[in-house]
Amino acid sequence: MSPERSLGAGLRRLRTLDVEVALRAAVAAAVPLGLLVALGLTEYAAYAAFGAMTAIFGRSEPYRTRLRTVTTAAAVQLAATGLGILLAAMHAPVAVVALALAVLVTAVIVAFNVFGVTPSGPLFAVFGLLVCAAQPVDDGTAWLRWGVAWAAAAFAWLLAMSGWLLRRAAPGRTAAVFRDLPRRTSMRAEAMRDARLWVNVAQNVVAALVAGALALVVGLGHPYWAVVSAVAVIPPARAAHTAQRAVHRVVGTLVGVLVTAVLLWPDPPVWVLVVIIAVCQFGAELLVGRHYGAALVFVTPLALTVAHLASPAPLVGLLADRVLETVLGAAVGLLAVLAAKRLAEADRLPPPSGVMPSVPPRA
Repeated sequence: MSPERSLGAGLRRLRTLDVEVALRAAVAAAVPLGLLVALGLTEYAAYAAFGAMTAIFGRSEPYRTRLRTVTTAAAVQLAATGLGILLAAMHAPVAVVALALAVLVTAVIVAFNVFGVTPSGPLFAVFGLLVCAAQPVDDGTAWLRWGVAWAAAAFAWLLAMSGWLLRRAAPGRTAAVFRDLPRRTSMRAEAMRDARLWVNVAQNVVAALVAGALALVVGLGHPYWAVVSAVAVIPPARAAHTAQRAVHRVVGTLVGVLVTAVLLWPDPPVWVLVVIIAVCQFGAELLVGRHYGAALVFVTPLALTVAHLASPAPLVGLLADRVLETVLGAAVGLLAVLAAKRLAEADRLPPPSGVMPSVPPRA
């Protein structure tokens, strides 16, 4: 094969693997976190990480579409983070946090499906809300913490839209270097009339609340991870509710916990944690459009490392809690998937109406 053909084949493989998008997501996490570490402000790292998750959205979209979806995702991440900070500053009781969680889950699923945002699940928003709500905010820095999230989200937003300038700077090389942007979605208010959307809302709300309540009753140290695990198992509103896909997500989450144990066991310094977060965000973005179960192998250590960076804890107890919380939350999520599958098999759910935004074809 000639060097020219070899180079062209390599570039096509890179476009297929979404390396451009994954690098963008990794940089969005690494830069603000690295800056905070350099300034000795690691206590604000979690807020930067949640703002940086804005870069996970908008993949494969033309820039007019991406402007809408990434802006929506940024608004959701900032709303979730801000609400969590507010709950922490108010020392809100568990019942208030549960109510806020239910409202957030509902709002995110509806907004993402109406505005055509993919992935359309509430996982990252739920994680941002609950981790921020669990951090003590007793020093009058609530606005500063939210400001860090705003700065990181703004940087991620700029990165997500940066290709618009790069493509125009080298128009003759667009076809050879940049990947195609085939995903086109439109705003669809009629999605709110799709019964599958509301079944998905009910699945996520009930599973999140039940998983959190069970974790509290059992006395696990970090009940929010049971909630995150339950939400991670549930597919988007229009995806097939199959036990096989749910099991893929459960396995991906459990493998992710084991990967986290390997990464954190040596008790690495803070800058290594930042590298881990960036690499995991790269891997998650690389796989999220292909196989969500596999993506969770990266999403899980991403989430756990962010939580560990925000609130360092003894690793043995942390991972033991995480395994138990993952099993508990995933079991609740799997039951929610099977319940929806039963409804579909009993013809109590209408077939897909075509008014929901497109979703990745695999688990």
